[in-house]
Amino acid sequence: MKLRRKAWLALPIVASILLAAAACSSSSSSSSSSSSSSASSSSASSTPSASSTGLKTGLKVFIIPKNLGNNYFTTADSAGSGGAIAALQTLGESGTETSGTAATPASQIPAIQGAISKGANVLIVSATDPTALCPTLNSAMQKGITVVMYDSDAPTCRDLFINQAATAQIGTSEIDLLASELHDTGQIAIVSAAASATNQNAWIGYMKQELAKYPNMKLVTTVYGNDDPTVSTQVTQGLLQQYPNLKGIISPTTVGIAAAAAVLDTAKYRGKVLLTGLGTPDSLKKYVADGTIKAFELWNPANLGYLAAYAAVEFASGQINGTQGQTFMAGKLGMFTVGADKTILLGPPFVFNAGNISQFNF
Repeated sequence: MKLRRKAWLALPIVASILLAAAACSSSSSSSSSSSSSSASSSSASSTPSASSTGLKTGLKVFIIPKNLGNNYFTTADSAGSGGAIAALQTLGESGTETSGTAATPASQIPAIQGAISKGANVLIVSATDPTALCPTLNSAMQKGITVVMYDSDAPTCRDLFINQAATAQIGTSEIDLLASELHDTGQIAIVSAAASATNQNAWIGYMKQELAKYPNMKLVTTVYGNDDPTVSTQVTQGLLQQYPNLKGIISPTTVGIAAAAAVLDTAKYRGKVLLTGLGTPDSLKKYVADGTIKAFELWNPANLGYLAAYAAVEFASGQINGTQGQTFMAGKLGMFTVGADKTILLGPPFVFNAGNISQFNF
């Protein structure tokens, strides 16, 4: 299968991705380094100045994922993976990844507040909640700080949203993929992240609409693992106990699908309860090889972070303002266009299976 669209042009680069977990112990902890290392920050002047391209340099940029220690966001954010901080280094900005250790507003908000107090020029945030972050983010915008959301949106309190793939396409394709494996029949369940996660709820909404095409498939419940491996394991085990006739699970979260796969990777369930969702190839290769998972989807998270960084610097430099139809170059990824609602789309999801998964390392 050939990769589609420009968002995948840089995939060969990710062969050397480092999925180093960012472990921290407080809700506002952060990781940083100079541009001479492959960790989580670039070094630049603290006073922004204009470059010959019209882009400001020396911007203080804070990347604030839902939580630290999550391999998906480590890939999206870090320099070693070619993610957001790699882009910031190329552009001459200062970049630091910071967040809490839990994917909750209570854990994430102090990190945002800390970044503001440290003189942030730009915040790149994956929202743990569509509204709970808004008082803090609106306050930042009133101070002239550029706020760009990536991965998960907070629509009423940001300047731009970098969407990893079309929302409807993710939701419908997940159902279609599982339906093809189940021959359009059987009970299914969803193992989601947090109940308040904007992206998860939007995808699930489209999944429910798409299920109307498959009258012999029934969604019995949606459970929430909160992007925590232990909780995701527990809720998957609970599904199997509560619904002994369950035939399939969709987990549209990289943490959830890996946890669910580990639960299903036994003789009792392997090949009998089918699993798909959104995951990273490295975390799921074992399960694809042994038949626990036939196919799953994702995009390149490093490219998502990279695009978010370029878009944020373009906006902070006044080169774009979110008007639909504006275009800009995002380095190695090529040209992108601002869409409706100040949204920039990375590209379509890609299906990983036994025939292609060995080609990818992230």
